[in-house]
Amino acid sequence: MRRRIAMLLCLIITTLHLPAIEAQEQMDYRNPQLPIERRVKDLLSRMTLEEKVAQLQSLWVATSSQDFMNARGEFAPSERLQQLLRYGIGEISGPIGMEPDLPNQSGPTKRKSPREQAVFTNQLQRYIIEHNRLGIPAIFHEEALHGLAVPDATSFPQAIALASTWDVDLVREVFTVAAREARSRGIHQVLTPVLDLGREPRWGRIEETYSEDPYLVARMGVAAVRGFQGEGPNIDRQHVIATLKHFAAHGQPEGGTNIAPANYSERILREQFFYPFQAAVTEAGAMSVMASYNEIDGIPSHANRWLLGKILRGEWGFKGFVVSDYFGINELITRHHVAADPAEAARKALTAGVDIELPFVQTYSTLVQQVKSGAIPVELIDRAVARILEAKFRLGLFENPYVDPDEAERISESPEHRALALRAAHEAIILLKNEGGLVPLDRNKIKTLAVIGPNAARVELGGYSSYPAYRISILDGIKRKVGDSIKVLYAEGCKITAGVPQRGGEPNWWNDDVRLSDPAEDARKIAEAVEVAKAADVVLLVVGDNVETSREGWSENHLGDRDSLDLVGRQNDLVKAVVETGKPVIVFLINGRPLTINYIAEHVPAIFEGWYLGQETGTAVADVLFGDYNPAGRLPVTIPRSVGQLPVYYYHKPSAKRGYLFTSKEPLFPFGHGLSYTTFKYGNLRLSKDRIRPDEPVTVSVEVTNTGARAGDEVVQLYIRDQVSSVTRPVKELKDFARINLKPGETRTVQFTLTPEKLSFLDEEMRRVVEPGKFDIMVGPSSSDEKLLRAVLEVVAK
Repeated sequence: MRRRIAMLLCLIITTLHLPAIEAQEQMDYRNPQLPIERRVKDLLSRMTLEEKVAQLQSLWVATSSQDFMNARGEFAPSERLQQLLRYGIGEISGPIGMEPDLPNQSGPTKRKSPREQAVFTNQLQRYIIEHNRLGIPAIFHEEALHGLAVPDATSFPQAIALASTWDVDLVREVFTVAAREARSRGIHQVLTPVLDLGREPRWGRIEETYSEDPYLVARMGVAAVRGFQGEGPNIDRQHVIATLKHFAAHGQPEGGTNIAPANYSERILREQFFYPFQAAVTEAGAMSVMASYNEIDGIPSHANRWLLGKILRGEWGFKGFVVSDYFGINELITRHHVAADPAEAARKALTAGVDIELPFVQTYSTLVQQVKSGAIPVELIDRAVARILEAKFRLGLFENPYVDPDEAERISESPEHRALALRAAHEAIILLKNEGGLVPLDRNKIKTLAVIGPNAARVELGGYSSYPAYRISILDGIKRKVGDSIKVLYAEGCKITAGVPQRGGEPNWWNDDVRLSDPAEDARKIAEAVEVAKAADVVLLVVGDNVETSREGWSENHLGDRDSLDLVGRQNDLVKAVVETGKPVIVFLINGRPLTINYIAEHVPAIFEGWYLGQETGTAVADVLFGDYNPAGRLPVTIPRSVGQLPVYYYHKPSAKRGYLFTSKEPLFPFGHGLSYTTFKYGNLRLSKDRIRPDEPVTVSVEVTNTGARAGDEVVQLYIRDQVSSVTRPVKELKDFARINLKPGETRTVQFTLTPEKLSFLDEEMRRVVEPGKFDIMVGPSSSDEKLLRAVLEVVAK
């Protein structure tokens, strides 16, 4: 008996010390000197099925804050959270994000400082590591569409405005800063950039895209990924994983409504919709991709083995991990009706190649039982888990899982970051029209300036924003600029929407109950604005959209798409009333989508497009308005005359635009358009060779001269057209561009290289070829035919 008791005690003591024994064991996955592939293999071999499946799941702080925090907003894990994390977790969704302008400043939703954000993520990460058997850290992700979308982070211009800069170096700098701010607060992955083609302006998410053009989106996307991830292949402590979205063909939904089908041919998919994603994967090494909500040819992307397997991984060699869009796997049941229950949805998604379910588990909780029952082979689980673990090793989370809260506080809203936000806003502003040289305004000739409009005294940041520590409206930016030298009058003029009552009528991205403003109130405000305009020498009208009228429509009770592109509400009435005063009028558009501003284009002498310019909106607008910065933004999308022209993207096929009765077939403003306070002349377009073989590159050169009296930037654009081809080709395609700065009288030779890849297309057999024949080579300041210089290049057979 004594011997049996002694053996039992020995067994108990040994069992109690198993974790310590395991910790002392030389485990390969703990050795940073070993190749990541070997570390992944070792760790995977030690994991139970439950621990593996936990790596394919996530938790969302926003929906269960009571499990993460106490009433004072401090980290305090509940018993439920302890159960949820007992096997570890793959990702934590939105650990520090919040609703913009949240009025509640106490309790779990209290707005945390950057330092507090870093402290919280450290506490949560430490808890996760210390409470799973193998000490596997979690990946924390946030949104960063135009800057990290958490409180007190730098808010840059919206994506479509960043693309208006046509400045890839700037875009890389912007997202380098966003990555640094994210990583300093404990964030490891961002759900951006959006590489959808913005070919449908009715779609509320077009503001999130870079352009209608595949080449421009690709260049912006590659720059964004390199900014976020650094040089790679590993991610250092200043960078984060970028997530390409939404794969694929999400940007031109049927009817313009979010998540609607994308019924396009394989040729159009490969040459246009897929092109930016392929560039970001093969050139920039993007480490994560998000599947899109929509379907292609009857197959939802979250269940599309051809899309996620054959194309993404097979043809492009993608080695990273695929995440679901929020609730996207469950929508295989509720939206698409291709799965009967969570188990079937999980099986379809995992088989297709979706590695992790976001933002929290709805279907992947069935995976353990499905493996045990034989419905899913464990190899599928291992494949997905290995991809998640590799990302964690590449992030260095096993060696450095925590961040320095002091660093988060130090870089937040730093002067350097604010200066970059201002530079980006400057470069994004597009001068659409300047009849009679009304702008820039001469401070010596104006005594009174009226600033009028629903977007004049507020700062619209656009979707996927939080609350930056600093932001300045156009009204305040102008007042700061002119001081006492000019009297500045203000009138709201009208509202765009009624907004949220408990927030003083302010519009809010999260608001479900979007209503037009009150007609009687608007009539009164328009009358007041007319009187203000009459008292001024010049009027600046600031109109457009707000975050309720152009946004992601994520459900039937939260819409953001429109069937009209006209100004919302009574803004046109306001514009007409002010124009009829006879005062010189400038219109500045702050908006999320291209707008059919026909009356404004005809009657207003000076028009600016700003989209959403970020936290430095007011300073940038004032600088441009008074000539302290010479605008050089260019349209990344075509602006139509009406919705009847849609689709209106410039690279249409030759048969697409015969015309309409009683109206022009030309757009209101063409792709690539933008004016300057100076003038430029193009000349001496030449090719290094007039005839080349299909495998040869050719150099295209053009001389650009600043013929005006001011220094300024010009965006030089190169287009091509295949004159005769076996498959129909677009009337023109952008193939390169360069933003250059020229002093008055300065001439510069700009050179582009046309590679075989840029001249190629998919032939009848879906093979990429450069066919012999003649190509029109076109260079100029926009896609408008009348402004393009032309040369002819002949490709001859070998």
